[in-house]
Amino acid sequence: MALSWFCVRVLCRRGPGRWGPLCRVMGRVLTSSAVARGHCEALVYHKHGDPLRVIRLETLKLPQLGDSDIRAQMLAAPINPSDMNIVQGTYPILPDLPAIGGNEGVGQILEVGSKVTNLKPGDWVIPSDAGLGTWRMEAVGNMNRFSKVSNNLPLLCAATLGVNTCTAYRMLCDFETLKPGDSVIQNAANSGVGQAAIQIAKAMGLKTINVVRDRPNLQQLTDSMKSMGADYIITEEALRKPDMEELFKI
Repeated sequence: MALSWFCVRVLCRRGPGRWGPLCRVMGRVLTSSAVARGHCEALVYHKHGDPLRVIRLETLKLPQLGDSDIRAQMLAAPINPSDMNIVQGTYPILPDLPAIGGNEGVGQILEVGSKVTNLKPGDWVIPSDAGLGTWRMEAVGNMNRFSKVSNNLPLLCAATLGVNTCTAYRMLCDFETLKPGDSVIQNAANSGVGQAAIQIAKAMGLKTINVVRDRPNLQQLTDSMKSMGADYIITEEALRKPDMEELFKI
């Protein structure tokens, strides 16, 4: 089941190290025995707190498929820092409890209602808004709660379109009218949002100045970001030096 290994891989690569135990729990529980049709396994919390303590695997009854509904199997769902904040109760917007964790992911449609004409079994979909609860094996909901994406996308890309990629796009488009040849500068440039911003900016014809923290593998990180389309990668320490003024004159 793709959901289990994907959660493990993304959390270990991108999330804080302390969530490793949760990562292993998710990998174990979501590959457990098959669930009867009409039910699904999900990672649920009934109160806010330490995710390692409050998240539990539960078997939930799926809603009856309505005329305007779809039923989808979740293929992959990442674990973002904001997901942890929501479970902890520290995020500004919180769902009603009990809640299923996860705000983004990609699923494959298994079944559609009689009035659904724009989606069909086999299509890939992502949540149209936050709050669906993607840490589950299946979901049933109104077709308007889902957006179709190409199933030619890499699974990793499809599952992470909803949060960081959209944030990057809005940062580039909502505050200034940028035109090809303009430059943007960003810190935390190797974050999920930062990497998305580099690629979107490249497609828009923008130049990017990307600030990162110094690290032993800086050259490896630099090469990776350059391959995404980054123009300049500089460390926070280098940014403080007077000769940086020359960079901004280019």
